[in-house]
Amino acid sequence: MKKGIALATCLTLLFGVITGCSNSTTTSQPAGQPSATPTEATKAEPMVLRWSINSEPPSMDPGIAVDADSFDMIYAAFEGLTSYDLNGQLTNATAESFTNTPDYMNYTFKIRKDAKWSNGDPVTAHDFVYAIKRNLDPKTASEYAYQLYYIKGGEEYNTGKGKAEDVGVKALDDYTVEFNLKSPTPFFRELTFFPTLFPLHQKTVEGNPHWAAEAKTIVGNGPFIMDTWEHKSKIVFTKNPNYWDKDNVKLDRLEISMIEDNNTAFSMFENGDIDWGGYPASTLPPDAIQSLKDAGKLMVADNPGTQSVVFNTNQPPFNNKKIRQAFSYAINRQEIIDNILQTGVPAAYGWVPTSMGLKADGYFKEDAEKAKQLLAEGMKELGLTAFPTVTYTYDTTDTNKKVAEALQDQWKKVLGVDVKLYNAELKVYRDMRSQANFDLIRFQWGADFNDPINFLEMFRDKTGGNNHPDWENAKFKELIDKSYNEPDLEKRKQILLEAETILMDEMPLAPINFRGSPYVKNDKVKDFIIFPLGGAYFKYTSVVTQ
Repeated sequence: MKKGIALATCLTLLFGVITGCSNSTTTSQPAGQPSATPTEATKAEPMVLRWSINSEPPSMDPGIAVDADSFDMIYAAFEGLTSYDLNGQLTNATAESFTNTPDYMNYTFKIRKDAKWSNGDPVTAHDFVYAIKRNLDPKTASEYAYQLYYIKGGEEYNTGKGKAEDVGVKALDDYTVEFNLKSPTPFFRELTFFPTLFPLHQKTVEGNPHWAAEAKTIVGNGPFIMDTWEHKSKIVFTKNPNYWDKDNVKLDRLEISMIEDNNTAFSMFENGDIDWGGYPASTLPPDAIQSLKDAGKLMVADNPGTQSVVFNTNQPPFNNKKIRQAFSYAINRQEIIDNILQTGVPAAYGWVPTSMGLKADGYFKEDAEKAKQLLAEGMKELGLTAFPTVTYTYDTTDTNKKVAEALQDQWKKVLGVDVKLYNAELKVYRDMRSQANFDLIRFQWGADFNDPINFLEMFRDKTGGNNHPDWENAKFKELIDKSYNEPDLEKRKQILLEAETILMDEMPLAPINFRGSPYVKNDKVKDFIIFPLGGAYFKYTSVVTQ
């Protein structure tokens, strides 16, 4: 089968770097060779990985979760049609094979007959159909429902204009699921790796509205079972004896501590109490990065993503484009990268990561004088004689705090405006962001799949689940819709380039830097995977004690 789209991201393996690009295949692919299995003597002791996350996962429901901590836990307990192997290739997972039509509008997956739920029930094509239609149901209120809009009838059902029976996913038999798409989607197989397309155990979901909030009521189909969930304290996973590929799962137990303070998490790593420091478990304290770099211990996961400042475009003063532009042009991005992030990541002068190939040199540059001019013009248009005090909201980490203070200082020096800072606990921050209860707010987006549309389509509709600036533009929306139906990849790229040009002119958000996430690890940890697009995968991990 031909590759429909070049997959530029590479899988980061944290024990020497191996890279590879995912290729379509019609047969099951074995995983790359894991590290040597411990001796029988070593096996007498349970193999345990000690991990940490920043906060209580809001939900273990693949259709509801929106945050990184929840996703990492979900990938331990659930599995989709596809996953990634140790060679960095997208590989068949719960699906044993697939086919697609040459126009990329129909995909058919064969489900493994040995795939089972953690309670022993078989995983079937019906479980995928149920999950997708349930996640599209407006009553479910899935923020990632738009990821399912590639499926014919998906958007119509989710927006109340269509019916569930018209959604283009169906079980041809118990072990064959077919997707009919509304337009050519060469990256659809890659998208099946995303949790919104994971199967759900219907009896469990319908039998208890709170099924995803307690360990004892979660029924998954992944490599691990959630054994314990002590809320706001710890989570323990154990190996799933019903998992189809259990022979490749080396860990007996995964012990996860919830540690909100990153300095505490790093101290625990240094003391040997946990096996990982930094991404994707936590955030390394910025004061520790240079010394780790000097000692040759620092590693950086390079996953496509962008950190930005989002403006609330619904209310003054950021309902004015020129004022949004002024705040963006006043940011000294390299100063933030050099003095705070210290990881050598690129400054961002566009929203879509440069690895996705739209416009490498970006759409604008810092310009203090232009920023001052734009601010004056914007204030005049709004009838303001003095700039109001506005508040920048960010989520709690030392790095985010230092970035916020740098932005505050830069806006004061360049624009002469006073910006207050509000440090919100993670759950409060997420609620404020989702409800547009802010003036300016920190927002980092990591790719869900490797295509520019993943960074652009979230702004197609004002009411979109991740459209935090509540911004909408008719021409931008027209271009996004046009891209959905353009089979020529080069023409499609030009359409998306035009769309991003509009986005960066209107500036509902100001990009700061592209993502690069630092970490350190216990040398005994082998075969741990950071997914190509970010996030933790424990399936192949081992902890070699001798």
